[in-house]
Formats: sequence, structure tokens, C-alpha cells
Amino acid sequence: MQNNLVVSALVENANEIMRKFSKLVKSSGCNIVNSHFKVLGQELSLTLFLAGSWDAIAKIEDMLRTFAQAHSIKILMRRTTVDERQGDSMPYAVDVVGLDQSGTIFVVSNFMLENGLSIQEMSSNTYTTAMTGAKMFALHIMVNIPVDSSIARIRGDFIEFCDRLNLDAIMEPVK
Repeated sequence: MQNNLVVSALVENANEIMRKFSKLVKSSGCNIVNSHFKVLGQELSLTLFLAGSWDAIAKIEDMLRTFAQAHSIKILMRRTTVDERQGDSMPYAVDVVGLDQSGTIFVVSNFMLENGLSIQEMSSNTYTTAMTGAKMFALHIMVNIPVDSSIARIRGDFIEFCDRLNLDAIMEPVK
């Protein structure tokens, strides 16, 4: 039986740290199912979703505790399970772009939740356009839409919602 562990850490940015984490996982006998490494300022944020046997998960938990103490970093770990209910939904990718405004992530994610969509992944960034120097915002969301929902209604409502906020949006099925 597969067991799963979510690992999260925020450490001082160093390329070496990625190699060290992946080496620990390999030597424990676990597998990295999903990972995210992102440099944020002078920090490196990392999130790992690991799978392995019960003893491999226990081993990596001990190894990560020792690693955290040796490097004076905080590592959060939690055992978890995989949601098998995702077969009752369809994955969609949502992209939103517009002028950078405070609260955009809240209003867009609130729309998703109020319409029964399950947010699986979300990332955003801001940037300055080369031509005008305008400060822009880009948001990418992966959602699951229940199979008994009207996709045309949800998509139409979402596009109207974004138009009212002066945001460009696309909602497409994940292939």
C-alpha cells in the first residue's frame, strides 16, 4: 500500500538545497510524485509530495528531522491520502490576466468556490509590460468541475465576472 507525505520548507536560497532534498528522498526509498521549487526574493520555497511504503515514509520523516536540525531550517511534514473522488469531476485550466489590483486572487478564488469548483493548484505573478510600463497580474488555476455541472454556464458566468472586473480570462479543459 502506498503512503503519502507532504513536505514544505522555506530556506535561504541555494541551488545545493534542491539536490540535498532530492538525495534524501532517493536514499529513503520514497518517490517524488510532485514537487515545486520557487525562488522568492532571497528565499527558496519548496513543496514535495512523496509516495512510498510505510517504512520508507517513516524513514524520510526521520531523515528530514535530522536534516532540519543540522541546517537550522523549519520543515513541515504531514501524512496524507490521495482523493479518489476526482473521477467525478473534469479538470480545467483557468488563466486570468489584468492590471495588478489588490484582492484579485480573493475574488477569483471566491467565484470558483461559490460555484462548486475545487481548486487543485494556483499560481500568480506580477510583471511590468515592456511597451507601457503597466504593472500586470497573471493568475493560473487548475480546477475540478463536477461532472453534473453545466460547463457552458460556469464558463459564461466566469467570463462575465472577469469582464466586469476588467480582467481577461480563459477557461479550457485540460487535455
